[in-house]
Amino acid sequence: MIAEIKTNMGSMKLKLFDDKAPITVKNFKKYAETGFYDEIIFHRVIKGFMAQGGGFTKDGLQKDTFEPIKNEAKNGLSNKRGTIAMARTNAINSATSQFFINTVDNAFLNYQNDQNYGYAVFGEMIEGFDVLDKIELVKTGNRGYFQDWPVTDVIIEKVIIEE
Repeated sequence: MIAEIKTNMGSMKLKLFDDKAPITVKNFKKYAETGFYDEIIFHRVIKGFMAQGGGFTKDGLQKDTFEPIKNEAKNGLSNKRGTIAMARTNAINSATSQFFINTVDNAFLNYQNDQNYGYAVFGEMIEGFDVLDKIELVKTGNRGYFQDWPVTDVIIEKVIIEE
């Protein structure tokens, strides 16, 4: 299964690992196919780390989500450059719509043990590394209580799932 994330800076294509992260891929696909990701933004971008999106409008409003899913971080996939993983709160099984794309290898985000559970990788980029690199370099600042918010909107125009 392939996901194309179309942004105002270009498109990125990712191979989704529905064999290793079936719950997470099904969840991401549901958000994509319902249009949830249309016209939202990457709201957190940290150079040398990752770009996070999937939850906020350009106006800074957080969208209502479906129920949280089970964390599949024990799937053996690594948070390396170009992989997509689910964002979550400190609660292990709290991921909903937000995801991040690793801009570098972030092994410390992998499952270590049940006390250091990690973040579930569910796909890997196959095209668009130049777009990811452009996103990583956007100027960021503070917006309300958020840090690392892009000064110029990085818009997710649409996420398309190809079977």
